[in-house]
Amino acid sequence: MIAPDVELGSDVSIPQPALVNLYGCKVGDHTRIGAFVEVQRGAVIGSYCKISSHTFVCAGVAIADAVFVGHGVMFINDLFPRATSGAGGLQTEADWEMVETRVETGASIGSNATILGGVTIGAGALVGAGAVVTKDVPPGAIVAGVPARVIGSTADSKDAQDRALTAR
Repeated sequence: MIAPDVELGSDVSIPQPALVNLYGCKVGDHTRIGAFVEVQRGAVIGSYCKISSHTFVCAGVAIADAVFVGHGVMFINDLFPRATSGAGGLQTEADWEMVETRVETGASIGSNATILGGVTIGAGALVGAGAVVTKDVPPGAIVAGVPARVIGSTADSKDAQDRALTAR
C-alpha cells in the first residue's frame, strides 16, 4: 500500500505497489523500491536509489542519493526498545526517543545488514552482508562483521577491480 501522504519523485519504480507499505515518507526521483519494503513516516530516500525487497526503513532514517540497500536490511531507531512504559501500559510515542540515522551519497548496504540508530554511513562506504553497524562508518570504508569493523577501503577495491580488468 502506498498511502496518499507519500511524496514520490518522478519516475519512481515500485513494480509491485500492493506489496509495499509506504506512509508519510519521501522518495526521490528515479528510485526503485522492491516488494515487501516498509518505509515509515518521516523517512527520506534520495534519488537514484535502489531499495531491495524485505527492507525496513523506519522513521528518522535519511538516505541520500545513489544509495544501494540490499535485501532484508533493517534500520533501527530506538536504542532501548521496550513494550511497556514504567507505569506498566504499552509504550506510546511519549515513552521513547527516536534516534536518527543517515546514509550518505553513493553508499551500499549488503543484504541482511542491521543498522542501529544514531549512526552515519559515509559517502561511498560499503557495508558487508549480515553486518551489524553500531557506530559511524567513515566515507569510503568497507565494513563487515558483528559488530561491523573497517576491513578495507572502496578506493583500494576500485584499484583492484581496475587492475583485474586491465589484466584480461
